[in-house]
Amino acid sequence: MKADGINNAGFIFQEQKSDLLIRKTRKREKKNNNVKNYEAIWVDGCFDLMHYGHANALRQAKAMGDYLVVGVHSDAEIEKHKGPTVMREDERYAAVAACKWVDHVVPNAPYFTSLEVMESYSCDFCVHGDDITTLCDGTDCYQAVKDAGRYRECKRTQGISTTELVGRMLLMTRDHHKRKSFIASLNNEELSTFSSSPSKQSPETKISHFLPTSRRIVQFSEGREPKPGDKVVYVDGTFDLFHVGHIEFLKRAKALGDYLLVGVHDDQTVNAIKGSNYPLMNLHERVLSVLACHYVDEVIIGAPYSVDNNVLSQVYKVDIVAHGNTPSLPDINNKDPYELPKQKGIYVEIENPSAELTTAGIIDRIIKHRI
Repeated sequence: MKADGINNAGFIFQEQKSDLLIRKTRKREKKNNNVKNYEAIWVDGCFDLMHYGHANALRQAKAMGDYLVVGVHSDAEIEKHKGPTVMREDERYAAVAACKWVDHVVPNAPYFTSLEVMESYSCDFCVHGDDITTLCDGTDCYQAVKDAGRYRECKRTQGISTTELVGRMLLMTRDHHKRKSFIASLNNEELSTFSSSPSKQSPETKISHFLPTSRRIVQFSEGREPKPGDKVVYVDGTFDLFHVGHIEFLKRAKALGDYLLVGVHDDQTVNAIKGSNYPLMNLHERVLSVLACHYVDEVIIGAPYSVDNNVLSQVYKVDIVAHGNTPSLPDINNKDPYELPKQKGIYVEIENPSAELTTAGIIDRIIKHRI
């Protein structure tokens, strides 16, 4: 396995309890004028098939204040107002909590954003993208906070949406994931059955392919280098449809050392190894998803499939190369991609907690939903 597995959301909320107490203390200090301009932000949403567009919205929201609280709706709430989700609520909670700009996750958040729920988490204002989100009756979900003057907007990331990803998976199952027919082969009937748009009434079906920029990469990158004496851990993979299985893998890899370096394979390499129409997301989309994970320190863009001396020493001196304890596909020369780190005695296997959640498994969910 190259970076697959499944996560348990429980550990995330346990880690956040102390953060919440600190934030409430700071809010009290602010009222007493001991802390100036300390602001907490509320963001809520479905975050189905958590992608770099979601992460970019959270990044923008965090930049508007000091502490980011994210409410994630339950499966039942989303189905009532939009339709069924692809990812289960526990998976969505965990994926949001792993985003490096998120300070606290609120599970089972109400679909209608009220001042009461914001106050209960000491939030000063609410941030949402510049698109309209409504309840099943057409009511603006954010009208109350807008009327109170506690609403701010961030820009929606063009070129990515849950709908777009679902469309890629649907097309992949029919073996015609080709650019010329990509837009024409999608329609509202196929896509509106998923919780991929602001409302049931107006499904988002526009397909727009991601155009990478150096600015976006910089925005997502921490730019932190390992300190002297840090143990550098290297992992690699496709990280297609970045999900909580990847997150748990990266969490366990980071625990092996102090600095986590992640290699993301380019599109041509992935397709040559995996075949079919993989990857579903292009290289830069996958890189942004990995960079948004708070366990990751740095990414090698277009890393070779086989770990070589350049990987082990050119960027940073790698102390450990980690990989899941399930078999990986051989390189195009039919060799073990981890042959060199095994020879050097720096190869470590990470236990795969479950084979349930993989990119292929997510595609299966889409297919079963349509049957």
